[in-house]
Amino acid sequence: MLRLLHIENIAVVEKSEIEFTDGLNVMTGETGAGKSIVIDAIGAVLGSRVPHDLIRTGAQSATVTAVFDGADVSRWFEDNGIEQGDGEIVLMRRLTADGKNTCRVNGFPVTVTQLRELGSRLMDIHGQNDGQKLLDEKNHLAYLDAFGDTAEEKHAYTEAFERYSEIKKQLNALEMDESEKARRIDALQYQIDEIEGAVISAGEADELTERRDFMRNAEKLADAVNTAFAAVYGGERGDGALSLIGAAESALDSAMRYSEKLAPIASAVSDLRYAAEDAAERLREVRSELEFSPNELDEIEGRLDLIKRLMRKYGGDETAVLEYLERSKNELAEIEYADEKLQRLEKELEIAEERAKADAEALSIKRKAAACVLEKRIMDELGELSMPGVKFEAAFDGKTELTRDGLDSVSFLMSANAGEAVGRISKIASGGELARIMLSMKNVLTEGDDTGSMIFDEIDTGVSGIAAQRVAEKLAALASKRQVICVTHLPQIAVMADAHFAITKSQTDGRTFTSVDMLDSVGRTREIARLTGGENITETTLSAAKEQLEAAKKYKDRL
Repeated sequence: MLRLLHIENIAVVEKSEIEFTDGLNVMTGETGAGKSIVIDAIGAVLGSRVPHDLIRTGAQSATVTAVFDGADVSRWFEDNGIEQGDGEIVLMRRLTADGKNTCRVNGFPVTVTQLRELGSRLMDIHGQNDGQKLLDEKNHLAYLDAFGDTAEEKHAYTEAFERYSEIKKQLNALEMDESEKARRIDALQYQIDEIEGAVISAGEADELTERRDFMRNAEKLADAVNTAFAAVYGGERGDGALSLIGAAESALDSAMRYSEKLAPIASAVSDLRYAAEDAAERLREVRSELEFSPNELDEIEGRLDLIKRLMRKYGGDETAVLEYLERSKNELAEIEYADEKLQRLEKELEIAEERAKADAEALSIKRKAAACVLEKRIMDELGELSMPGVKFEAAFDGKTELTRDGLDSVSFLMSANAGEAVGRISKIASGGELARIMLSMKNVLTEGDDTGSMIFDEIDTGVSGIAAQRVAEKLAALASKRQVICVTHLPQIAVMADAHFAITKSQTDGRTFTSVDMLDSVGRTREIARLTGGENITETTLSAAKEQLEAAKKYKDRL
């Protein structure tokens, strides 16, 4: 459960630290004092979306830290590779003005998604928009499944439905009329013949382009190579570098008889002759490569045009064209053997459909049994909340076609008064009735989960009188089993608190500040008197407040 909440620079809260207790924690204050800001801060540290204006004006960042204990969330820590520590769980979220988030669990950095997953296991927040979720009939089946614990049946059905859907998809892809089939075969065969006839290979276009560019410059290359070869090798007159170096080598060989100092020079000249011979040989090889057929360039250009045309039609390069060829062959084979495959898939579909329908019916049976229990439980709960004449019904609208949810469509219907026909909750329930219905459903639906804390943000909307007293009693009963945090305007709920926090707003130097303070017995009495009689607190209202607190204590002692 939530033990400590530390808030910095959230809206009008500059800094506040709240120590929550077991049981019912109530927050009261004037309208606009900032009660819902505390709920927003809790939502933020649990990973909820936060508005951009949540950061206090003038501040560069806002931070919310929450400390929990007694929660069995070891599986989440194992799945996320984080050490849980000594039992305390510390959540921290820092928001910056530029929209960045820093989230940590027990000091380890986590994503907002991870924080949200853990937060959903630590607390269940019932905000003012949850009533709208109840009105949306798209959510009713999920409510029923959660209550009926249909996870096992639903998992079995989902697997069967996905198998059925996949086979049906394959069948739809195979089913085509004969004329369409003939057209597709002709198109595929033409494409296959065109690509196979070209006999292309990966990288061929690059090789041909390189050869073409070489050939286009062959004349200039030939002139340069011939000139170089003549200069090195020389002609009949022996005027090439090789002839001249040879003459120098012969002269030095003769001269070495007269001076040994010429030996190194003669060796260097001999090396020059070897280098010149090697260069001449290599130039001869290059010159031979420049000799090609006059038609070769035209053939290369034609081949390149063919390959590029195929690449434009079937892919960006030769590999893509060859992959397209393989896909076309596979598709052609599938079409040619479609009749055989079609018969096989039709048999598989029949079996898969029977399995899915059987699993859907098993799921439906579990849901309908759960609906009967849910209806009775909700009506019992609403009877305890001063709605004795209410009728609540989970109405099933059976489907003939299998859907992802099975064969069921469920709508929650009700009549608020005895003798009236049931109808949609959105058309029948008033604001106060809707609040009590949601409280009843929360009480029933959360019996089986292990979430240690629940938050109700103004569950008392539209409720007054005896109905308010019953809502208060229901919250007290709920708080005897788990921690409950509640924002309220009603004295009937406030007197049931195990811990009562007053939220007040003040101004200093032109800035607004909100503070959260736990009230002692005297403070509680004055706050109950304020909730009952407004700012005109008298001995009479104080005495009435004391009586309410004493009556609440006696009621809680009986729980």
